[in-house]
Amino acid sequence: AEATFLSLLCTFGTWYNSSGSAEGSSKTSNTTNSSTGSLERFTVEWQHFMPPWQMSLLQICPILCFLAVLLVIPLILVKVFSNPRMRQETRYLLLANALLCDLMFISFYMLTTCFSAAGVLMSKEACASLLYFLGVFYGAGVLTTKAMVLDTSLAVLLPLRYLSLWPVSRTKKAILMMWLSSLLLPAASVGLFLWYQSSSPCMMQICSLPLLLVLTVNSSRPLRVSLLVALTCLLVCLLLVFCGYVILYYKTRHSGIWRGCFSRAKGTFLIHYLLLFLSCCPALVLVIELLLYTGNGIDLRTDLWVSLVICNILVVLPKTLCPYMYGLRYRDLSKAVLAFYRLKWPSPAVSPLT
Repeated sequence: AEATFLSLLCTFGTWYNSSGSAEGSSKTSNTTNSSTGSLERFTVEWQHFMPPWQMSLLQICPILCFLAVLLVIPLILVKVFSNPRMRQETRYLLLANALLCDLMFISFYMLTTCFSAAGVLMSKEACASLLYFLGVFYGAGVLTTKAMVLDTSLAVLLPLRYLSLWPVSRTKKAILMMWLSSLLLPAASVGLFLWYQSSSPCMMQICSLPLLLVLTVNSSRPLRVSLLVALTCLLVCLLLVFCGYVILYYKTRHSGIWRGCFSRAKGTFLIHYLLLFLSCCPALVLVIELLLYTGNGIDLRTDLWVSLVICNILVVLPKTLCPYMYGLRYRDLSKAVLAFYRLKWPSPAVSPLT
């Protein structure tokens, strides 16, 4: 317990001192008394910034999301990979790859949340490995989303050439390339993390993504710039996905698939737009936070709570909703899930013959 407290004190003490909040006390006392008073005041600030019940409530969210996806995603993956017909369809392969990325991301993030809540001390290599895998699974999920838009666009705009342009063999190669690309993209972020840890006088032993975001925003300008560039690239990818769906709508707006208030096409596009908006929210909030800090600065407590809400709620929420809104929309997959839990598929009411 003492080692955990010292690790947290070291981590947040560096943040507190670098923010300039302790400059007033250093002018009115000597060095020894000033450092002792800063530590005492920092302990009070730490308890004020992170009340135990609110922190526990935020840490429960990733665990609940993990339990929610654990009920559905493994069943969908088993159904897709065990069915020969589904393994030969591009839409099912891309959906299974996206759900696999979401399941692995939420699992690893839940693991880091549990470690942080339990006060488990980790070396910088172990923490860097966890962060690297989080980046791999998140990047693979974003690339799979773009591939799903491309698949839908080819199927709608070029239905006669769809099988020749996008066969199953090419889909499998595309999935392999997405995983290889996602293995390379997070390397720069992990390198920056290791560089910051090696240059910092206090080694951070609590591996928590929200705390890392706080330290990144409040640390040197190169880290803030690199984070802003990464977020800009993510927003560009999501913007391309949005443009793809808009093009699909304008190309098919005169067809009959949009007729009726509850048509399947409208429901599908509503799901796409909702999940896309939820996926953009964390990046947009973090970009606004970076711009506000670069401009006039923001309150440290606000910075901490924004990072907690981004990581524990906004990032994991769309990945939790994805299997329920995407996967269960396919009748074959939803029937398999309902049959596993011994639930009945809702059948339409049939009026009796007279």
